[in-house]
Amino acid sequence: MESLSKNKIKWIRSLRLKKNRDAEGLFIIEGEKMVLELIDLWPENISFICTTNPKLSIKYLSYFTDEKTMKEISSLKTPNKLLAVVKKPITEKKEASFIVVLDDIQDPGNMGTILRTCDWFNVDKIVCSKNTVDIFNTKVIQSSMGSIFRIPVEYCNLSTYLELSTLTIYGALLEGDNIYKQKLEHEGILVMGNEGKGVSEEIQSYITKTIHIPRFGGAESLNVSIATGIVLSEFCRNN
Repeated sequence: MESLSKNKIKWIRSLRLKKNRDAEGLFIIEGEKMVLELIDLWPENISFICTTNPKLSIKYLSYFTDEKTMKEISSLKTPNKLLAVVKKPITEKKEASFIVVLDDIQDPGNMGTILRTCDWFNVDKIVCSKNTVDIFNTKVIQSSMGSIFRIPVEYCNLSTYLELSTLTIYGALLEGDNIYKQKLEHEGILVMGNEGKGVSEEIQSYITKTIHIPRFGGAESLNVSIATGIVLSEFCRNN
């Protein structure tokens, strides 16, 4: 089993930046649970794996490193014993009838939680604006808890995408109709907006049915990932 060279360490660290991930077509997955799930679900996408355990026997294992070096290449506060460099998957444009559209979501934790929530409620795919946080950001991957392996994600011009869709387009807006009084079909597009600004005016023009989660207490607002979970729950409860 090889050891990591200084150049290899520097190169792995460079993948923390989106521009480098895009240029290389690679990203990083960390943690034993996530890497083992990667091996099970995306084995063909594995470039190589690093470990601090020399006795670990994995088919795709390439490099052994000590804990000090693992801290250098890891972006986690507490590095795990497995780190994988992975080829980005090619998103196949399959037919989908239950879709979540994200309009400029910025927080990696929110993005990862939304991925996980969409996985739970069996959403077919997620479509993101080009300014939405990169799903291959390490914090997104960790927050997704493996759901990144199961939910197809596409980045595109949302206006063009929504204009061409024949599905009902639901939008979560403050001035929308009370979600608990609606009959929601388990087929359509759900648009969720930016953490601070909500759904942009341009994207609002494509929404055919507005919905709103009514407030019963004193909180000023709901976190977008929590709001996504509540809305998806209602879609599934009604069907």
